[in-house]
Amino acid sequence: MPMNFAQTLQTLPSVAHLAALRVLDADGQVLATIENKPGQAGSLAVYHALAQRHGGKITPAAAAEGLALYAEHTADAHAHPGKHPNIDRLIAWAQGSVAYAVEPVAA
Repeated sequence: MPMNFAQTLQTLPSVAHLAALRVLDADGQVLATIENKPGQAGSLAVYHALAQRHGGKITPAAAAEGLALYAEHTADAHAHPGKHPNIDRLIAWAQGSVAYAVEPVAA
């Protein structure tokens, strides 16, 4: 049986040392900031794990992997566009060809 999101989070590296992550476009402009706070900490853990596994970037392959990590929330994001912006971003990026840099912000 596949893991749900809460179970998946238990398997990801700790983000206790992070205040946030910044996701940057090719020009170094901040596209998104994911903070270490309730409601965003799970996404912070997912993006952090993806960046660690993919050389500090969110590649299309990393985005697709992220959608699997979000488990049941990915289906909810497909059903309700806009409700889960961090997942919506990965849905779009998984279909693209661009890699986005991830910049950690220390706590």
